[in-house]
Amino acid sequence: MARAVGVSETTIRKGIAELDMEPLPDGRVRRPGGGRKAAADKNPDLLPALMALVEPDERGDPMSPLRWTTKSLRNLAGELTRQGHEVSATTVGKLLRKSGFSLQSNVKTLEGKQHPDRDAQFQYINSQVKKYQAVGEPVISVDTKKKELVGQFHQAGREWRPQGDPIDVEDHSLFARPGREQVIPYGIYDIAANTGWLNVGVDHDTSAFAVASVRRWWENRGRIDYPSATRLLITADSGGSNSPRYRLWKSELSALAEETGLAITVCHFPPGTSKWNKVEHRLFSHITMNWRGRPLTSHEVVIKTIRSTRTRGGLRVEAELDTREYPTGISISKEYADSLPIEPHETRGAWNYTVLPHKSDPASVPRVNRPQGLNLEAVEMLSDPRLTGMNPEDLTDLIACLAPLQEARDEQRRYERRGGKRRRTRGAGAISVITPAVRVLATVLYLREVIPMQLLGELLAVEIQPLRRAINETHRILTDHSCAIRPVTLRLTSEQAVRDYLATGTRERPEIPLEVLTHPSITGMSREELTTMTERVLVRYSARLEELRIKRRSRALHKLPGLVSQRKVTDADRVLAAVLGMRRIATRQAIADLFGVSARTIGNTLVELRPLLEADGYNPKLILRAQRFYTAEELLQSVQAAGDIDALHKP
Repeated sequence: MARAVGVSETTIRKGIAELDMEPLPDGRVRRPGGGRKAAADKNPDLLPALMALVEPDERGDPMSPLRWTTKSLRNLAGELTRQGHEVSATTVGKLLRKSGFSLQSNVKTLEGKQHPDRDAQFQYINSQVKKYQAVGEPVISVDTKKKELVGQFHQAGREWRPQGDPIDVEDHSLFARPGREQVIPYGIYDIAANTGWLNVGVDHDTSAFAVASVRRWWENRGRIDYPSATRLLITADSGGSNSPRYRLWKSELSALAEETGLAITVCHFPPGTSKWNKVEHRLFSHITMNWRGRPLTSHEVVIKTIRSTRTRGGLRVEAELDTREYPTGISISKEYADSLPIEPHETRGAWNYTVLPHKSDPASVPRVNRPQGLNLEAVEMLSDPRLTGMNPEDLTDLIACLAPLQEARDEQRRYERRGGKRRRTRGAGAISVITPAVRVLATVLYLREVIPMQLLGELLAVEIQPLRRAINETHRILTDHSCAIRPVTLRLTSEQAVRDYLATGTRERPEIPLEVLTHPSITGMSREELTTMTERVLVRYSARLEELRIKRRSRALHKLPGLVSQRKVTDADRVLAAVLGMRRIATRQAIADLFGVSARTIGNTLVELRPLLEADGYNPKLILRAQRFYTAEELLQSVQAAGDIDALHKP
């Protein structure tokens, strides 16, 4: 057979032996055990030596030669070869993967030592947010975003560009270099509205800057979105410029509460949990993604990039540049801080507290026992044209026009609350005593600032919260249809004042001479200095008012029939009121009583004139709260005690 096929007899015998053997498994060309032995099999000490290098603390010597160097495959193979285990980098990689290793980066999961009240504080913040949102009060989340360099500097991330044409940036980015510009974005996130506001500062991240950012948000968005707000809830972390340990933070919040008339409640997250603050992952993260891979070459680029941030969930962001200076090193004395009207909550008062517009004694506020039904006599009395500013026919037409819109909004709110369609017939269930007609009437009176909301509730015999909600909803409908109700000078603060006004057609207002209001003891400057400063500020103020008039005309707002609209005080009086407000010589309500206007008018005056006065160099010294006046009578008595007695009796 061997001669017939031309091979040796040995080959024939091997072939016959292989035919008698069992067939090979699929995919193999030789039987197990054939070929060159694996390095780990030939050298049993190789794998333990490798593990000692990659995990020196767990399996090997803590003084491993590769403990402080990069453990690349080549370095590991070189060290093993030096120890007498000759092996290649490829084999080291195979051994590591076989042992369950892979390339890993650091993971930020350690939060440090957790505070024992951590979970309880989270639950308390959640309950406060739900409580405020249920009654339509604003809730914001605040924090400072990471500082950013302005210029041709590297930004993390990638952006689509032509291949081979990346944006050139500087190879060194150091904040310490003199003359290098930077921006400090302070973010305010409105949780309910899903909107963001960033105040982009250029100086220092101080507590004054933090509160100034909240103030700018309130002036530009807050008071527009929440026109009837009486409270504000702020959630913030426990570090940085809004730390609860900083007296300046609380002092500036007190000033903001005094200016706006809002009771500001602050709830701080426990230390080490700032990432749970909603502004971090609902606002800052989207802004970072929006400018990834894009150098922030100028302030304009920063502002426009922030404003262009959008999400599929409906997030919209506004931003403004803040070029004002916020110096560091400002100290607030403990005595002054203790005099601030801050009420710690019973639950962890160091983290949760409310800053009141002014000190008040809850026991001195009388409780009113209201009947369960609507006071129809009060409805008829409040419908008087002298209060509403429109004749009965116009008021009836307005009520009829708004009724279907109110019903549609109510139905939408009920649908969202139910999470679906009706479960019972229309008209079933409790009936609200606040009828559509009462809603419109109360809204007109409140927006005209004729009667405050508290008095409206007492006269109509309804609770404040439902009344506030009804006024807010009706106000939104009016705004959506470009109907503006302007404030007037008439201000009635008691039931007797309302009845007296309707009986006589006039109201008694004290006429306080200008010499009293401009007394140096309350203005902090001579009358000549005040007059000179007023003349300078009025020039810019007139230009500002003209800009506002142009904007109002461009919006084409239409007045409702019969509405009365007039300015309450002169421009010079507004400057004087702003001076008194910035000095904090008295509460906002006390200043309002001096000029015979509402506290809201004084607040709007401060908003309009504060920037102009600051630009003019007016920076008054703070008045200690112990020296502040809480009524107009107290302030007038102080002027009399100062020696200008005759001024009180001048005609």
